[in-house]
Amino acid sequence: MEKNLTTGSVFKAILTFALPYLLSYFLQTLYGMADLYITGRFCGVDSITAVANGSQVMHMLTVIIVGLAMGSTVIIGHAVGAGNMRDAEAAIGNTVTLFMAVSLGFTAVLVAAVRPLVGLIGVPAEAIPGTVQYLTICFIGIPFITAYNIISSIFRGLGDSKSPMYFIAVACAANIVLDLVFMGALGMGPVGAALGTTLSQAISVVVSLAAILKRGLDGVQLQKSDFRPRRAIIGRILRVGVPVAMQDGLIQISFLIITVIANRRGLTDAAAVGVVEKFISFVFLVPSSMLSTVSALGAQEVGAGRHDRASATLRYGIGITLGFGAVAAVLVQFIAPNVVGLFTADAAVIAAGAWYLRGYIFDCFFAGVHFSFSGYFCAYGRSELSFIHNILSIVLVRVPGAYLTSKLFPDNLLPMGLATACG
Repeated sequence: MEKNLTTGSVFKAILTFALPYLLSYFLQTLYGMADLYITGRFCGVDSITAVANGSQVMHMLTVIIVGLAMGSTVIIGHAVGAGNMRDAEAAIGNTVTLFMAVSLGFTAVLVAAVRPLVGLIGVPAEAIPGTVQYLTICFIGIPFITAYNIISSIFRGLGDSKSPMYFIAVACAANIVLDLVFMGALGMGPVGAALGTTLSQAISVVVSLAAILKRGLDGVQLQKSDFRPRRAIIGRILRVGVPVAMQDGLIQISFLIITVIANRRGLTDAAAVGVVEKFISFVFLVPSSMLSTVSALGAQEVGAGRHDRASATLRYGIGITLGFGAVAAVLVQFIAPNVVGLFTADAAVIAAGAWYLRGYIFDCFFAGVHFSFSGYFCAYGRSELSFIHNILSIVLVRVPGAYLTSKLFPDNLLPMGLATACG
C-alpha cells in the first residue's frame, strides 16, 4: 500500500491521489447529507433544525480530529519520501496511541457537557430535546470517528488514497440504510439519525481493520515498541497537527456562531442556514481534497528534497480549485432554490436558504486558493501560517460581518452569506 509519489508527472500524481480522495470526501459528505435529507422527508422543521445543529457540532469535532491527523500524514509522508520506513512505522504506532487517548478524552468531556453545549449554541426551544439526543449518541461514537480518520491519515501518508475511499463507501451505504430504517420505518427522528451515523462509523472501522489484518500494510512491519509513546515523534505530529486542528476548529466555531445568529432569527432561518451548511460541505469537496492532496504529496516531495515538485503541486492545486470555484459560484445563482428544495419542502425555508446560498457560494472560489496554500505550508511543517491567516479572517471579518448583516438585513440572508466570502 505504500506508494512513493516523488517521481513522474506532478499533474498525474495529483490526479492519481486526488480523485480517490475526492470520491472519499464526496461519500463522507453524502453520509452527512443523507441524515438531513432523510430527516426532511420523514420529520418536521424542529427535527431538521435538531439534526442540522447537531451535525454541525459533530462536523466541527471531526475537522479538529482530521486536522490533528494531518500531522501524522505529513510525518509519515516525510519518512516515505526519504525512504526511511522505520521512521514511518514509529510514526504510525505513535499515531494510534495518541489518537486513541484523545478520542476517549473527547468522549468523556463532551458527553458530560452536552446540555450546556446545546444551550451555548442557542438552539431554538422546539429543537433542544432532539439536539441533545442526537449529540449524546454521536459523542458516544467518537472513538469510531477517530479510528476511521487516523486509519485514513496513515494510508494517505503512505501515498494510498484508495483504501480510505472503500472504507467510507461502506459507512455511507450503511448510514443510508440505517437512516431509512430508524427514521423512515421506525419514526425515531433525531435519535434515529444519530444511531445511523454512529453504527455506520463502527461498521466502517471494523471493515477497515479486517482489511488491514488480511492484506497488511506493504512495506510496513509494525512492532510493539512502535506503539510506545515517544515524545519526539508525538511532538512532531502535534507541531503540524495542532495549528491545523485549531485553524479548522476556529473556522467551525465561527460557523457555529453564525448558526447562533441564525437561530436567534427564528426556526425558519435556523433551518435554512443548517441546510445550506450541509450543501456547502458538499461544494467544498474539491478545495478540501486539494488541501489534503497538496499536503500529502508535498510531504513526500519535501522528504525527498524535491522542492521544485512541491511548488508545482501547489500551482496545480490553485489552478484546479480556482476553475471549480468559478463554475460553482455562477451555477448556484441559477439553481439555489432547487438545491435547498432537495432537503425540505417548506417554502419559507427554501426561499431563505436560496438567498443565503447565493452569497455563501463565493467562499468556495477564495477557499480554493487558501486551502492549496494550507496544504503546502503543512507539507513544510509550517501550518501556523494558515492558522494566523484564519484568525485574522474570523476575528476581523467573518463573525462581525455576519452579526452586522444579520442586524442590518433582518429579512434576507444574502448579506450573511456574503460576509463569509468577504472573510
